[in-house]
Parts: sequence; structure tokens; C-alpha cells
Amino acid sequence: MMFLILLSEIAGVVAPVYYKKLFDGIDLASGSLTDAIKPLVSILVIILVVNLAGWFFYRIAHIINNYLQPRVIADIERTGFSYVLDHSNSFFANNFTGSIVRKVRRLSRAYEDFSDVVQWDFMALFTIIVGSLAVLWFRSRLIVLVTLTWIVVFTIVNYFVARWRLKYDEKRAENDSKVTAVLADAITNTQNVRLFTNKRYEEKLFHNITEQHRKITTLSWNIAEINDGVQWGLMILIEFAVMAIAVRLWSQGHLTIGDFALLQGYLTGLFVHIHRLGRIIRRTYEAFADAKEMVEILETPHEVTNVKNAKELEVLSGSIEFKQVNFSYRTGRHVFKAFDLSIRPKEKVALVGPSGSGKTTIVQLLLRQFNIQRGMIMIDGQNIAHATLESLRSKIALVPQDPVLFHRSLMENIRYGRLDATDEEVIEAARKAHCDMFIEKLPETYDTFVGERGIKLSGGERQRIAIARAILKNAPILILDEATSSLDSESEALIQDALYKLMRDKTALAIAHRLSTILTMDRIIVMDKGEVIETGTHKQLARKKGLYQRLWKIQSEGFMP
Repeated sequence: MMFLILLSEIAGVVAPVYYKKLFDGIDLASGSLTDAIKPLVSILVIILVVNLAGWFFYRIAHIINNYLQPRVIADIERTGFSYVLDHSNSFFANNFTGSIVRKVRRLSRAYEDFSDVVQWDFMALFTIIVGSLAVLWFRSRLIVLVTLTWIVVFTIVNYFVARWRLKYDEKRAENDSKVTAVLADAITNTQNVRLFTNKRYEEKLFHNITEQHRKITTLSWNIAEINDGVQWGLMILIEFAVMAIAVRLWSQGHLTIGDFALLQGYLTGLFVHIHRLGRIIRRTYEAFADAKEMVEILETPHEVTNVKNAKELEVLSGSIEFKQVNFSYRTGRHVFKAFDLSIRPKEKVALVGPSGSGKTTIVQLLLRQFNIQRGMIMIDGQNIAHATLESLRSKIALVPQDPVLFHRSLMENIRYGRLDATDEEVIEAARKAHCDMFIEKLPETYDTFVGERGIKLSGGERQRIAIARAILKNAPILILDEATSSLDSESEALIQDALYKLMRDKTALAIAHRLSTILTMDRIIVMDKGEVIETGTHKQLARKKGLYQRLWKIQSEGFMP
């Protein structure tokens, strides 16, 4: 493709040479017009062939580019998408979703801009400068030196203006991400905006961020406009200087009428291409500025990765053991110090305790959402740090407290638990989770789209979909994170039955604040400040004066004396 572009531009350099011959032939024509026309027609045919060749090479280059560039753009976006998905929870906790999406797309756009500049602008500019100056060298070295000096001055001016503008382009790209982030954040929380009647506040917040973006964009564009004005001024001056020199050389007999056609052809070509020089440099730096944020993400190492020679995790019985685990979040908040916990194969264990006691962190560490600083977490005697992340997470089914669904059909959302499941298996899982009670009332039943994050469903309906997904996955280890928190009493009774069937023959770990949901668990572990302070069955702990008894009394008797 680059070679064809080069050939096309060379044709553009060659054509003015034959225009020179044409005008010289017209100027020197004498005698019979018939004798003069024949060589002139021959020259015109050569010009036609040269221009058609340039046109042909250029079109083929574009066809090749149309094949290549979309594939590279798609590959860049797939690479960015894949790399972002492998980042840990802390990465997503510290970045706006909308901003990340914007950065992924902007990187591919930056490639497209940079690729276009190199292929269609830089190649053309380089060829026309070198080719035209090489031809003119044999006609007038003075004109070449004057033109070359002008090109150097022109390039230096454009370079420093582009460098000056770069910092503003980077700020513009950064502000563009902020605009997207604020917009996405407000739209995601539209219900909160309405409930707290803060529409004016959000409008003001968005106005302020867009105003910053407007100011930096206006400044950047004004710099570009000043640069364009300087460019055109320099072009006017160089055209006047070159033509003045040419007139003088013509008067001395050093140039012909055809040389004026040659000069004008090259000057026109130079002006068309060199006027793009500022745009070439500007678009190059803009592409770098647009790509910078996403490149930083791509250069940020993944916090949680497979170790070298990681093995597939094999779960036969489902025992879980935390051995002397130390863990702190990046914020410096210390959670566990020399923490120990053992869960027997197929044991049903509940974790209870006040907020911040470490219950959710246990789940996150078991799923390797974070790396521990010291100690080991074992499943069936295998250190999960030495297992592949995919094999580890495939052996664990999680029903979260606040399930987030894809904006896809109910069938697709449930099937996400096992992508190779048949429609019949999906429907059976939905029936066991009592999803069929509301799905069959919908006009499109299982083909109903649930909206972004499942917004078209109630909290209880989303939770039942999450349970159906876990039933379909049928993993040997089950984690329930307040799995019935969004259900009314009637629905909770139905789901409890489904959960008991789901937990059968599995190791189950349940986080619960509603203690009524864990009465039949094999063991209840009471946690506080990252430590296990009590353990036993509900009956044992309810009789024992401690944190569990106090929590149970609060929930069973209320706060009334």
C-alpha cells in the first residue's frame, strides 16, 4: 500500500515535467500547425497516461487500506477490551465506566488518524518536496535554495506551534473523558437525581465540566487558526519570491515559458501538501494525546494474574481453608492479620457480623478479586494462588446481594451461568428459582430484554435471575451474598426452598444480615474487625452471651423494650 502511494505521488511529480514540454512546444511552434500539433498531442497522451497511472495506484492503495485499517481498528478495540476486563476490582472502583469506554474507542480513533497522516499526508508531502526540488535543481539552484529555506522555516514554525498546542490537546482529551464520566454517572443515577430533586445540581455540575472543555477546545482551535494564518502568509510570500526570481531568470534567458508552468505546477502541489504540514503535525500530536490515557491503562500491570505455570483447579470435595492470611486494601485499611478459617467439604457455613468485619472480603479473596499479602487460601488442599483464575472462578457460583444483569434477553442472562446450556435447561433453572412466575407473564417471556443493568426488573426479580444462573452453573462451591435481601416474605420462602436444593451436595458460604435466613446452616461464624469471635449452630450461639445473641435479639424482638 505504501509503495503504491509512493508511485502515485511520483506520477504527480512527473506530470509537471511534461506540462513544461507542452508549453515549450507551444511557444516554439513554427511553420505548419499540422507539424506542431502531432508532437503536442503525443505529450498530452503521455500526461494522460501519467495521471491515469497515479489515479490507478492511488485507488488500489485505498482499496488495500479499506481492507487493512478496519481490521487493525477492530484488533485495537478487542485488545483494549480484553485487557480492561482482566483488571481487578480496585481498577474499576477507581475509574468511571463511561470514561473507560471512551478511552478504548479513542485509542482506535487515534490509530486511524495517525495511520491516515503517515500514509496519505506524510508520504505525499515527502515525495512532492524531494521530487520537485530534485527536478528544479537542474533548472535553477537559486529557486531550490529559496524554496528549501522556506520549507525549513515553515516546518520549524509548525513544529513549535504543534508542541505548544500539544499540552492543550492533552487537557482537551482529559476533559473529554471527564465530560463522558460525569454524563454517564448522572444518567446511571437518574433515579437518585429525581428522588433527591437534584436536577439543577447535576445540570450545574455538567455545565461546569463542559464549560472547561469548551474553553480548552476554543483555545486549541484558536492556536490552529493562528497557525493557518501564518502558513498562508508564508505561502503568498514564497510564491511572490519564486515567481519574481523566475521572471528575472527568464529575462536573462535561463528559463523558458514551460519553466513557469513547471514552477506553478510544483508550487501548487507544494502548497496543497505543505499546507497540510501543520495539520499533519497537529493530528499526530492529537492522536498521541487521544491515545495517551488508554495507553496508560494498557501499560498498567494487572493486579491479579495467573502465576507462571498455573494449573487447573480440581475440586472433588470442596474444602476451603484460610491459613495465616494477611490482607490490606490499597487505601491502607487493614482487614486480616494471621486470619484462619476452615470449612469442611459440603459444609454449609454462614458469615455474620457488623459491616466492615471482613465477611465480603472473604468472598472477594476466595474469588481472587484481590491478592493477599501473606498466607494461603486452599481449596481441596490446592493453593488458589497457583491455580488459573478461570478454573478457580468456574468452580464457584456467586449469588450477589445486588445482581447486575446485561441489557440482553432473560434467556441470555440466565444462560450466562453456562453458555452451552439448552433452552430447556435454562427454563428448568428458572423454574427452580421461581423465575417462571413473573417471566411467563411478560409478553415476550424469555425473549424479554431487561434494560441496562436489569433496570426493567424489580430487585427481587433480578435476584431470582441470579439464583437461576447459579443453579444452571452448578458449581461445587456456592457463595450467597445476602441472596434473599431484595425479596418479600412470600418470595423469600419460595427462594429459600430453591437455595436449600441448590446447596445440596455443595460447599456453601452465605453472608447474611437477616439471621432468619441462616437458621438451618451447619455452622455460623461470627466475625468482628477481621477476626472470628464466635462459631457454632444457631441454637448454640443464641444461648451464648455474645455478639450473635445480641444481633439475634435485635432482629427477633426489635428495638422496643
